[in-house]
Amino acid sequence: MTNSETRPLLQWSAAMAMSGTIGAVVLESGAAAPAVAFARCFVGGALLVLWCLSRGWLRAWRPSRRDLGLAVLGGLFLVGNWVLLFASYALSSISVSTVVYHTQPLVLVGLAAAFLGEKVAKSHLARAGIAFGGVALISLSAHGEDGKPVQLAGIGLALGAAVLYAGASFVAKQLKHIRPHLLAAVQTTVGALVLAPLLLVTPLPTTTSGLLWLVLLGTVHTALMYVLMYASIGKLPTTTVALLSYLYPVVAVLVDIAFYGHRPSWPEALGMLAVLAAALAPRRGKPAAQDKPADRPPAGERVS
Repeated sequence: MTNSETRPLLQWSAAMAMSGTIGAVVLESGAAAPAVAFARCFVGGALLVLWCLSRGWLRAWRPSRRDLGLAVLGGLFLVGNWVLLFASYALSSISVSTVVYHTQPLVLVGLAAAFLGEKVAKSHLARAGIAFGGVALISLSAHGEDGKPVQLAGIGLALGAAVLYAGASFVAKQLKHIRPHLLAAVQTTVGALVLAPLLLVTPLPTTTSGLLWLVLLGTVHTALMYVLMYASIGKLPTTTVALLSYLYPVVAVLVDIAFYGHRPSWPEALGMLAVLAAALAPRRGKPAAQDKPADRPPAGERVS
């Protein structure tokens, strides 16, 4: 493997591994979900704006009203998905929320069928049935770190986050002509503006450690992660991207087990495998596309 192939492989792998530790950072910050999402938007968005300015992308951008409106709408979906996902961690567990969240790609295909008239293959319907059967199995058998059954509200929030992220991805499909770094900078800026008033109700942490966890989330798990993902995805085959994306939920489960004492039961583990196998499996019937570099992270693989 040449250096030109190794570098993007390592960049994408690092980004997926970072994604798997987001839940731990959120819990360790001790902040409420809206405050965490604001910090991520504010810190990460500011760094992404600086990155785009340094590259000259922002100064040269002249968006149409349609593009700007869609970018704002996508930003609202993206930030809403973060708030729901972060809130779900405390009501279920990092691993359960993350795995349930990975139903996003299946939801996105459903949205594309409903609004763009794209045909839904029978294989997709089968995968959707398997995935949501896995969610049901997790709901009935999963336990939180206190040993008690997870709250269904936590799973519901994770599913809601998946729907909102699928909506953000659906909007992003209409904005493929915009540089993804630039779109991310705009959407996180929108998120910071929308979430700022909520700090009156859910303030930022008052402890130094809590604030440092949020700074880490904004710098490493947002700005750096976006740069790594977008620097690598266009240079990797779609099949490689899909395979390495398993790192995200796998790392999340391992972190949950190692640091939060989560012990998945056999039914829960089976449900998790069903969701991941169904949601992350490559589509059938498009072999030629599997050898082409992906131009943008697939739904559920960009940023959690």
